Amino acid sequence: MSICAVVMAGGSGARLWPLSRAAHPKQFLSLHGDDTMLQATCKRLSGLDAQRPITICNQEHRFFVAEQFRKIDELGSIILAPVGRNTAPAIALAALTAKDDPLLLVLAADHVIRDEAAFREAVIRAIPLAEAGKLVTFGIVPNAPQTGYGYIKRGIDLGDGFEVDEVVEKPSLVAAKDYISSGEYYWNSGMFLFRASRYLEELEKFRPDILEKCKLSVNELKADLDFLRVHKETFESCPAESVDYAVMEKPADAVVVPMDAGWSDIGSWSSLWDIS
Repeated sequence: MSICAVVMAGGSGARLWPLSRAAHPKQFLSLHGDDTMLQATCKRLSGLDAQRPITICNQEHRFFVAEQFRKIDELGSIILAPVGRNTAPAIALAALTAKDDPLLLVLAADHVIRDEAAFREAVIRAIPLAEAGKLVTFGIVPNAPQTGYGYIKRGIDLGDGFEVDEVVEKPSLVAAKDYISSGEYYWNSGMFLFRASRYLEELEKFRPDILEKCKLSVNELKADLDFLRVHKETFESCPAESVDYAVMEKPADAVVVPMDAGWSDIGSWSSLWDIS
């Protein structure tokens, strides 16, 4: 089964102001290497059996996305979200518009991954789990007790991954040190792999209100040049929720696959300094 990357490109990158601004956030900048972060996100899929990506962005950034993809010949579907409603509705829009029920590889457009071979290896290990109906999250092997990330506690060993025992919020420094010393926790990367229909099943089970609004929004989908516009008023009425809260913290089928790939979300000036 092929993979369809879902690239979340709607962030504002406010913590890197003034380099990253609402009108030109960090995912459209070249902060690590020659490519922009958006371009690098798509290029690291090279070698995987991946379709052209589905990208979710806002109205104001649509031409940045289209032009940057054209430069690397990766132009796929670009869904314009009229307002930000967090990741659970955005992924639902992608799942509802994806063709042939693919595995959705959910990626943020503003992450740095220095070891791309290790990234692809982790994705390949996760594919059989996702094909079997699991909802996979990628857990970053931590190298320090960071308080700026959420954590995932691993449970039963499944071979290529672990059952998710617990998803925890950003901890205190004392708690983070305990997590690291236990060896049982990973940083929550915000990257996922699951079948489109499987995600929609879980959303219908736990947040049918979100799914209903997203279905209505795409029922009136309109093509506009390179872009797909969802129904504005309907999507504006959709509840805002993260995929972690809406789905990943709840199902018994959530699994974590470790990834040790030089990952950073460049969430601050200090993290940009660290990778430079």
